[in-house]
Amino acid sequence: MTTSPASPASPASSTPPPGPLLLPVLLTVQFLVSLDMSVVNIALPDMGSDLGFAPESLTWVVNAYALAFGGLLMLGGRLADLVGRRRTLVAGFLVFGAASLVGGLAQSPGQLIAARAVQGAGAAALAPVALALITVHFAAGRERARALGLWGASGALGGAVGIMAGGLLTDWVGWRSVMLINVPVVLVALAASRSGIPADRRTGPAPRLDVAGALLVTAGTSALVLGLVRTETHGWGSATTVGTLAAAAVLLAAFCVVERRGERHARGPLLRLGLLTHRPVLSANVFALLMSSGQFAAFYFTSLYLQDVMAYGPTRAGAAFLPFCAGVVAGTVIATRTVGRVGERALLVAGGLLGAAGFAWFALAVEAGGTFAGSILGPSLVASVGIGMCFVPLGTAATSGVAAGETGMASGLLNASRQLGGSIGLAVLVTVASSASSASSASSASSATSATRAGEGPGAGPGPGALAEGYAAAFGVAAALLVGAAVATAVLHGRRSASAPSAATPSRPAETYVSEES
Repeated sequence: MTTSPASPASPASSTPPPGPLLLPVLLTVQFLVSLDMSVVNIALPDMGSDLGFAPESLTWVVNAYALAFGGLLMLGGRLADLVGRRRTLVAGFLVFGAASLVGGLAQSPGQLIAARAVQGAGAAALAPVALALITVHFAAGRERARALGLWGASGALGGAVGIMAGGLLTDWVGWRSVMLINVPVVLVALAASRSGIPADRRTGPAPRLDVAGALLVTAGTSALVLGLVRTETHGWGSATTVGTLAAAAVLLAAFCVVERRGERHARGPLLRLGLLTHRPVLSANVFALLMSSGQFAAFYFTSLYLQDVMAYGPTRAGAAFLPFCAGVVAGTVIATRTVGRVGERALLVAGGLLGAAGFAWFALAVEAGGTFAGSILGPSLVASVGIGMCFVPLGTAATSGVAAGETGMASGLLNASRQLGGSIGLAVLVTVASSASSASSASSASSATSATRAGEGPGAGPGPGALAEGYAAAFGVAAALLVGAAVATAVLHGRRSASAPSAATPSRPAETYVSEES
């Protein structure tokens, strides 16, 4: 095996220790990105009535963010390697904050949808940089494990707080506050970034962006997300869905060809496919894809169950997610304290199986007459502890053995896997839940015939019992996805420690920018 020469950009030799504000800024990034994926959901009805949305276009307030975020993650991660991590972080904050301000002041549906798309683009620059900076500036071992644990917990907390804050802000202040609340947070984070994030310093020749790869992966992932988010209205077998997903497959296949050619000729590809020959990196991305497929959808169906079946209001439904937040924190503490002793593979397998057990419990517990104590509390705690156990080993494995100049690339890949997994899982599980609810309604129709003849006609949509059965089916599939993630990790990860040198590390110095204290 070719030994990689010492690089002047080696983190061990030239990267300063983290300053006191570095981690708070990075946790703010992860919190904001997760928050804005969920905070607008409860505000959608008020947005629609105030701005005059057509019913079929209101979902684009959510979809526009998801499309831009998912489509640009790989590009955002690579830009951090090429133009500098602090530059990319600051630019992401500026774009995200400006879009939040415009969205909060929007006077038409088009303005709000455009602002949400730009928000997603800013988030796509922010999310990969946070993980890359943790990998570069926190020493491997307990220090990095603690940072990764907090990073993962802040993301889960952001998603849960988004639901609760969305209800509170919409009820008390109005829907515009859901967008405007980001502005002061971004301003504080920008001020902290100036002193908390080390400045960028070039150590190699001027980089060249892989434009063809950037265009192909952005178009391909955007088409994939677009095809998935529209399955609820167009159906899986429609020409629109099939055509969009086929186009995505062609674009992503072309991206792989371009990246392989660029890697072969040492032209600095957007994604060096050789990263995926390193087993911890491959297993981390497969795990992230499958776990997110189940986790994001289960989060969505828990919210629906609380409001549509248990008749919780928005604020009360948000508060019901607090045990989930507590469980994630507990899981990250467990992982932080044990990852050095038991390794990433064991923690991912154990966390995946525990998360699956929690979702399976949900599948058995959700019912029309459910209670918080009987249907929500226990399953939430079990699932969240399992999921919380996964963030530390997932971030460690996804960047293990990766050259310092490719941490943004690896971080963008992991974030893209999570986002695509969430989109795929939600699209599939919405179909599963809808089919199960329809089947339940159909099976009860015959028993309701006599009541219908007596003038007590059935309702226009599925009742609480049918909805609960649909959600239970979705939770069951989510549990199966997490079992699949655990099995995939057990098979793919290998037994070598993630701290071992990677054969996938390129023999040429890959670092273009390192960081130095301002």
